[in-house]
Amino acid sequence: MHLNVDYPDVPRDLNRWLPLIKWLLALPHYLGVVLVTIIAWFAILFTGHYPRALFDYVVGTGRWATRVWAYAFLLATDAYPPFSLR
Repeated sequence: MHLNVDYPDVPRDLNRWLPLIKWLLALPHYLGVVLVTIIAWFAILFTGHYPRALFDYVVGTGRWATRVWAYAFLLATDAYPPFSLR
């Protein structure tokens, strides 16, 4: 896997106060994937297999989380990442 994140021109491309808002916007998505992972754990416990829909959601959220890290924590962009699991 390769991940390329362009370093921004900080004075021109980034807002000084936006990191606080970025972290608040990312929080519901992280809580959602934790909840789905717990549900998947119970599904595996009772059925013996990982339901494909839950697996696809968790993997897609992992992909999306990478874009969120670039947005909220690496502060590489001010463009809010689109919610796409692909």
